[in-house]
Amino acid sequence: MDVIKTRRSIRRYKPDPVPDEILSQILESARVAPSAGHRQPWHFIVVKDPETKKKLSISPWAAEAPVVIVGCGDSAVSSVWHPVDLAIAFEHIVLAAANFGLGTCWMGKMGIDEPIKQALKIPAHVKVIAVTPLGYPAETPGPKARKSLSEIVHYEQF
Repeated sequence: MDVIKTRRSIRRYKPDPVPDEILSQILESARVAPSAGHRQPWHFIVVKDPETKKKLSISPWAAEAPVVIVGCGDSAVSSVWHPVDLAIAFEHIVLAAANFGLGTCWMGKMGIDEPIKQALKIPAHVKVIAVTPLGYPAETPGPKARKSLSEIVHYEQF
């Protein structure tokens, strides 16, 4: 629960590289995520090259992170559920990164993915759903106010 409660969106990163062993464990957390019908309609593109990151047309602060992960849903594998399944796996990435002391910032890209698709040679049936920078935080944002459970949880009926 600590990771879930303390994870924050990070918009400033240290230049320190992310060790490959940690990156592999973070990606493994996505691989084991649940998906509708166990179709696993996802692909993750890890981008470290500074020039390639610039071509993605993401926020300049995001491109400054040592790693950018592009999460894609394969509509040929799951025409209906690929965005939801990718979102579940992507949240595993975000939480696993926080567990290792790394920062992320979920950036939705549904419907605005063409520059990313061109830069990374992503096929037409594969949709970019989300992007996150990944690296050691150079900032520590405080907690934000959240609605109470009584405002969002309903029992038996709305």
